[in-house]
Amino acid sequence: MFLALRELAFARGRFSLMGVVIALIAILMVLLSGLSAGLVNDGVSGLKSLPSSTAFAFDEGTREDNAFSRSVVDEDQLAAWQDQPGVAEASPMGVSIVNAEADTGEQVDLTLFGVEPGSFLAPPAGAGSDVGEPAGIVVSATAEGLELGTVITLDRIDTELEVVGFTDGQATFGHVDIAYLPLDTWQLIAAGQAPEGAPTAEQVADLDFAEFSVIGLRGEDGSALAAGDAAAFTAGDDAAETTTMTLEDSFNASPGYQAETLTLAMIQWFLYAIGALVVGAFFTVWTIQRSHELAVLRAMGASARYLLRDGLTQAAILLVVFTAVGVGLGIGLGALMPEGMPFALEAPAIAVASGLTILLGLLGAAVAVLRVTRIEPITALGGAR
Repeated sequence: MFLALRELAFARGRFSLMGVVIALIAILMVLLSGLSAGLVNDGVSGLKSLPSSTAFAFDEGTREDNAFSRSVVDEDQLAAWQDQPGVAEASPMGVSIVNAEADTGEQVDLTLFGVEPGSFLAPPAGAGSDVGEPAGIVVSATAEGLELGTVITLDRIDTELEVVGFTDGQATFGHVDIAYLPLDTWQLIAAGQAPEGAPTAEQVADLDFAEFSVIGLRGEDGSALAAGDAAAFTAGDDAAETTTMTLEDSFNASPGYQAETLTLAMIQWFLYAIGALVVGAFFTVWTIQRSHELAVLRAMGASARYLLRDGLTQAAILLVVFTAVGVGLGIGLGALMPEGMPFALEAPAIAVASGLTILLGLLGAAVAVLRVTRIEPITALGGAR
């Protein structure tokens, strides 16, 4: 420990230069973690807000990518799931992305979530009233240009819907703000029977359309329903089969989610690898440069284990101090990000990124510092001559 601290003080210029590189890597890790968390929130925050015991049942054979838009299920499949043991609630949901124009003239994009009023899929309104009125929608709190009482007109079909409430927080799907509306109204729109103007209770009651996108499932006693558990089917009726996904697995069924998260994860792991290689290269050169001094210590009785521990302590101090500096600067830069950017600083993600940066850096340093175990005391005599 004495030698490690003495060398850090003596060669502070070289160690500071290396520390700046580590801090820059830490800054990038914080920014990538924030961007990753922001993209997840901007893509599937409407799903993340659901109870953890939630799962979704899609029509059998539906492709996993963008499955919410591809899947079509019916009342037979819903009834089969409602009869399954371990299912506290099975509720249908319709999903579609629409373009609309507000009565202020502003164009808006919305993801329509058709839900049964009062079900666990219908969020309580943070402002205004809950889902219930045939022509009423509860919109994400982050939706711009919309206020209570704003009337939006859906493109091409001229159906009018009125904003009656806002969710308590962000609710998005596929990077589009969600508008929750009664399932019957969603079916009216999906069936192509939506009228010009506002839908009425009479028009909804006359609808003969019994299809929706997915079935939301909530496990009993708060238990999560594993994907594939209790596949819904009726005896001898293959048409009622479904494919289930847990809540977290269903994120991949939203538009672009998997591609975005995999891309950012790949960049992060490349940064981890670069950090480990850079730290390893630095300590390899540093160990070679002080080979003679280490040989003298060996000749004086220092064990290889002592020198190894001393070198790793030196690397640990460097990594911890400058990673902390980089994380602090990264958080500061993250706070300056514009509001329109999908960026969210989350403590667990930052902690994991910091820990991996330090751990992999130590791994790279350990590979380099292992050279000290091969230094022989006789080298000190050769250096003297």
